[in-house]
Amino acid sequence: EVKVELSLMEKEKEVDGLSPNGKASPFADCRPNGALAHGSSDDDSTPLPLYHKPRDYVEASVCHVKDLENGQMREVDLGSGRALLIKEHGEFSAMGHKCPHYGAPLVKGVLSKGHVRCPWHGACFNIATGDIEDFPGLDSLPTFQVRVEKDKVIIRANKQALQSQRRSKPMARCSAVINSSTGFSHVLIIGSGPAGLVCAETLRQEGFTDRIVMCTMDGHPPYDRPKLSKSLESTAEQLRLRSLDFLQEHDIELLTEKEAVAIDVKTRSVTFEDGLRMEYRKLFIATGSKPKPMTYKGKDVRNVFHLRTPEDANSIARLANNKNAVIVGTSFVGMEVAAALTDKAHSVSVIGIESVPFKKALGEKVGKAIMKLFEANRVKFYMLNEVSEMIGHHGQLKEVVLKSGKVLRADVCVIGAGSIPATGFLKQSGIHMDSKGFITVNKMMQTNADGVFAGGDVVIFPFPPRNNKKVNIPHWQMAHVHGEFIDPQGRVAALSMMGRATEIKTVPYFWSAMFGKTIRYAGYGDGFDDVIIQGDLDELRFVAFYTRSEEVVAVASMNYDPIVSRVAEVLGSGKMIKKRDVE
Repeated sequence: EVKVELSLMEKEKEVDGLSPNGKASPFADCRPNGALAHGSSDDDSTPLPLYHKPRDYVEASVCHVKDLENGQMREVDLGSGRALLIKEHGEFSAMGHKCPHYGAPLVKGVLSKGHVRCPWHGACFNIATGDIEDFPGLDSLPTFQVRVEKDKVIIRANKQALQSQRRSKPMARCSAVINSSTGFSHVLIIGSGPAGLVCAETLRQEGFTDRIVMCTMDGHPPYDRPKLSKSLESTAEQLRLRSLDFLQEHDIELLTEKEAVAIDVKTRSVTFEDGLRMEYRKLFIATGSKPKPMTYKGKDVRNVFHLRTPEDANSIARLANNKNAVIVGTSFVGMEVAAALTDKAHSVSVIGIESVPFKKALGEKVGKAIMKLFEANRVKFYMLNEVSEMIGHHGQLKEVVLKSGKVLRADVCVIGAGSIPATGFLKQSGIHMDSKGFITVNKMMQTNADGVFAGGDVVIFPFPPRNNKKVNIPHWQMAHVHGEFIDPQGRVAALSMMGRATEIKTVPYFWSAMFGKTIRYAGYGDGFDDVIIQGDLDELRFVAFYTRSEEVVAVASMNYDPIVSRVAEVLGSGKMIKKRDVE
């Protein structure tokens, strides 16, 4: 900031030193959020010139200095938009009030040790910088200047930042001169889900200036796949995480409809199905999962779907309209599709191999309560059952036959019976995988092959809360669980590639939405031996603590915010929650 002051001409300095009412501005030596220190000036969504026109800003007195206790937050109105005012350790700070991920009100989140955790999906933001520190989501928050004058707390904010409520961290550009047909990339990323995208963006944010190429089997730029099963009519455009313009602007090259078929770690090259061969210096594998194969007769019958793409989702919604829909499997994806179809389809039937949905993940009591919610919305369950045959008429699905002998009328069928890692192409590569096809990585997301990293649904990695036992989190949660534990892995991998080794310190956080109600879940509950429930399961207003011997390992809730974010905060700080604490 001192540099900025010196480089301004005297006249400009006078203009900049004036607040909108023409009096000398008290901001001359203020950093955002009120503390006098070195720091950037207003952290706005776009790089702005050295000094800004006063009319681009709004300034408002928002409360009395004694209105907020330490550790409190308040959403305040500045006329041109709202901000989140925070008081911690006697200092005021202000930043965007909405989580950039899905727009959750952060005032309902958890404030702790210099950051705010979102009440919905657990994203974390630093209150001094607005930077995102824990995922999901890609963007950070704008921060605003705060000062205290005559016992009044005054916020000064850039109007554009107030409106957008988000900002991207600054990113480097690629300085290497590149012919896009060159078969070499310094960093090659296979997969364009959250892990791959976060890896690419983190590299640019950390000043990486060489070539980055991201390849995907998908025909679209990166999109928010967890939303597919919740909102079947959404297009790729509506679900997109980043536009092609954004990727181009930050020199992240995207190759769509590119399926990797082989990796040669000796020559550091990847071969694709269309014959393209690319060499790399560093490789990040984030190919995600694919549907678990099922055995039944009638595989060639049409209108049987695995939900993978926006086109699949759109077809399911269209074909189910006033027709009979059958869902095979009680994974979160399967159940969300069933919920989404109840107001479209004539009938919705769900087939599951357990006695109640989510029994392995959430326990029998919670599973039963959710099953009742579905039954109240006309969903029929055929549990402890499997499909033996799909029967078609002129190739179109007409009936689904169960192993019990029951025959269900069906015009469209969605299979949501779990997934396996999409790592078949690595079989001859020498990259270590376990018996189920998960890639083994260390804490830095490195594989056994030099220069090869992996993350997301395809890996098992050492998980600190379980004494570094190797785990795959989405797999345990049955199919594409809708947490985004994979984003931090992309970040860790990017930092490792740049020689800045860091370890995963985040807490797994999942969510699922059905009939306008959301289940939130944090922790890693695999192998829980008891569930302690508080609240009312029948009313679907409860919190369930999952314990292993005397320790709480996970928590799930419905209509009980921000309890799951609060537990995530405690577990994330390395503390243990004892069973007796919640009893």
